[in-house]
Amino acid sequence: MTKGYVLDPTGFRTDDNEDAGPPLPGLKGAVIGFRVDELWRSWDWVSEIWAEMLRQEGAEVRFWRAGGRTGPVGEKVIRELDEFTDELDAFVVGLANCGSCTSWTIHDALWGKKKGLPTVAVATRHFDELSQNLARRGGESALRRHILPYPLDIRQKAEVHDIAKDHYRPFLRTFGLRDRLAVEPAA
Repeated sequence: MTKGYVLDPTGFRTDDNEDAGPPLPGLKGAVIGFRVDELWRSWDWVSEIWAEMLRQEGAEVRFWRAGGRTGPVGEKVIRELDEFTDELDAFVVGLANCGSCTSWTIHDALWGKKKGLPTVAVATRHFDELSQNLARRGGESALRRHILPYPLDIRQKAEVHDIAKDHYRPFLRTFGLRDRLAVEPAA
């Protein structure tokens, strides 16, 4: 008699970490890093607006642009990611706006979270569920994620800037700054 195994694709990891990680304690003096990519100009625009607003609140902001992920170039990118995250107090990773971009966004966000950084992965609405599933599959189902509208990249720059401004305070709340934001007026 032939023996067969049935695998249940709906199972969850038994070692899943349901802790979102440390919140960002404050902005003044914090070094916040944005991981941007080579594809989504809309994410460049959002991160530029958020960086400007973070600087106005006393944070230092740094950017790192991820490149190719295979072969020697991919190895170099991972080294750069590791070095970049070593310099940070908090990490923002985007943009989950396609299948592979979502995979790499979550991969890089998990890298920061596992280093103990307050970390937020940014996705568009269409890729919200995929980003959640990838975080869960990576053993970090509570990874902080901020969701932007979809489609985002086909919009005009001014409209994306408005979306970024509208999402700034909710983005900070995603980082765990709820208490501080409850008493401070919007900038």
